[in-house]
Amino acid sequence: MKENKNWKKQIALFLISQNLSMFGSSVVGFSIVWYITVTTESGFWITLSTLATLIPQVLVSLWAGVFADRYNKKTIIMLADGFTALATLLAFVAFHYGFANLSFLIFIACLRSVGGGFQAPAVNALYPEIVPREHLLRINGINQMANNVLLLLSPAAGGAILGMFGMQWTFLVDLLTAVIAIAIMFRLKIVTRAADRSDSSVLKELREGVRYTWSQPLLRVMLVCYAVTFVLITPAAFLSPLMVVRSFGSEVWKLTANEMLWSLGALLGGAFVAWKGEFKNKITMIAVSLAVFGCTFALMGLSRVFWVYLIFDCICGMFVPVLIASETVLIQTNTEKGYMGRVFALLQFVSQGMMPIAILGFGPLSDLVRIESIMIGCGLLLICRIESIMIGCGLLLICWSLYFKKAAGRALCSI
Repeated sequence: MKENKNWKKQIALFLISQNLSMFGSSVVGFSIVWYITVTTESGFWITLSTLATLIPQVLVSLWAGVFADRYNKKTIIMLADGFTALATLLAFVAFHYGFANLSFLIFIACLRSVGGGFQAPAVNALYPEIVPREHLLRINGINQMANNVLLLLSPAAGGAILGMFGMQWTFLVDLLTAVIAIAIMFRLKIVTRAADRSDSSVLKELREGVRYTWSQPLLRVMLVCYAVTFVLITPAAFLSPLMVVRSFGSEVWKLTANEMLWSLGALLGGAFVAWKGEFKNKITMIAVSLAVFGCTFALMGLSRVFWVYLIFDCICGMFVPVLIASETVLIQTNTEKGYMGRVFALLQFVSQGMMPIAILGFGPLSDLVRIESIMIGCGLLLICRIESIMIGCGLLLICWSLYFKKAAGRALCSI
């Protein structure tokens, strides 16, 4: 830290850069989901788009962690942003010339996911190198607050552009913000610590990272917690737009309100974390946040009036920054810097890897039963957490087999 006395200015510019990048990505991300939801109203296509968003990140995340520990994190972040911008430019050109179909949109989502998979571990691993330890929670809280200001705006921007001009123009927003973000990062004077491991193979470093993470009791428990939690939050994260369309109507403003109220809650939660500055017991805050998620998921599923649903949506969002900031700082302050990138990548691998598995069950299940019932069930299981995960997985497997059995029957009847 002595090497960088001007850390406040550096972190301010870094936060601006990454939040601009996130804003553009969010506009496109929301627009893709809404475009597919309104066009198809199908759990199958929602499942495909979710897999396209998550699986590429899962496949590259572990390697991205090794690169974040081995190479310059600033360069990795810039390259990842640039790759995502090129994918977005390709989408704009294709849609401009009339090549606009769902399969191509899924392909673009895959490319964008690869860029995000390399960017996330490098970003999380960079914070401890430019922020003093005692300010990590406050900076993470400020970042969460900024994230959610932009997440509050991005659904409105995405909905307005999608509704007035069409899908292709949302891509330009992401392209512009990515270029600005890269320009800011390029000018930052951040000296990241990259170990010289030219004599070590990537696979060996990957194994070392997994071995280190599993050898630490706290990190091992967090891995299990991540796996359980991300299975059970999958319906709320990816099926809520479909639930809104089916239960409350397909107007774009309702999809926008669904995202904006979540983001408004998260903004308030981020402001609380930034004001608080420090939690004495971060593990307790994590447990409380998960319990609130479970309660609000169940209440969202029970809601029959849209504004009541939005209230619970907002309350749920308030605890997202509390959970993320507590978990992130807990990892950042209990991990050796030489393993930081790989630890975050492994946690990303587990969390993002569980969600495609979960959506393979929940997506088809949403075409068989009401999504409200899924939300209620996952909320109750989340309150019970680890003790109930085996029951939840068993039910998913049963419902999945019933779905494909039913699908096969329809196919035979059509022959």
